[in-house]
Amino acid sequence: MVKNLQNSNINILNERHEYILDTLRKQSSVSVTSFASQLNVSEVTIRKDLSYLESLNMLYRAHGCAILINPYINDRHINEKEKINTEKKRAIGIKAASLITDNDSIIIASGTTMLSLAREIKTNTHLTVVTAAVNVASILSRDKNIDVIQLGGILRNSSISAVGSYAEMMIQDFSCSKLFIGVDGFDTSFGLTTTNLMEANLNRLMMNAAQKIIVLADSSKFGLRGFSKICDISEIDQVITDDKAPKHFIDKLNDMGIEVSIVSE
Repeated sequence: MVKNLQNSNINILNERHEYILDTLRKQSSVSVTSFASQLNVSEVTIRKDLSYLESLNMLYRAHGCAILINPYINDRHINEKEKINTEKKRAIGIKAASLITDNDSIIIASGTTMLSLAREIKTNTHLTVVTAAVNVASILSRDKNIDVIQLGGILRNSSISAVGSYAEMMIQDFSCSKLFIGVDGFDTSFGLTTTNLMEANLNRLMMNAAQKIIVLADSSKFGLRGFSKICDISEIDQVITDDKAPKHFIDKLNDMGIEVSIVSE
């Protein structure tokens, strides 16, 4: 529960405010209508409460609901993102690599979790990998058992990966068993998102070229939204995440029949 704030210019949070924040910690997103019903007050009162709490940077309001954190994310360089949740990403990469079979043909999208996957891929048989990510290709090309097909096009500086019409034309020539894809945002109502329009377009074509869509997303991605939508949640087959992923997100995925693999650091 939220304790009294020390700043004399800020009113002490009342029980209703504490209830709102406590509920959001459990559910991430709750509508104004739902809060009004639960607390037996008007929606006008709830909106005033949410405005006050937002002014204290304790929640974020969007589309008739309250969210505990700002769901909108900005593009960041891959070198910066690689330093975040490194152990979680490594554990996710290990699990993802275990799904690759002998003589497989796979697609690996871009992102720091894809780098973690690439570092864990070891094969004694033949493997073909199609990727837009230059750093992923660099890692895998060191293995003589792996044929790497590097998609060409415009090099996106922040992700060090190819995007654009040339990459999009190339990917349509392939058919692979699996696509391993990372996301910037994972929202069960809005879908999978990234911060770049061209990358989202390429990711959609990668999905068309794969029989199974496997999303690698650490727990920090849930409830967030990037600028460009990749697809609806219903279009994916499996999610690999860590044990800090919010329970209500995992329950939702299970209810939709999507396979969820949870790893520990």
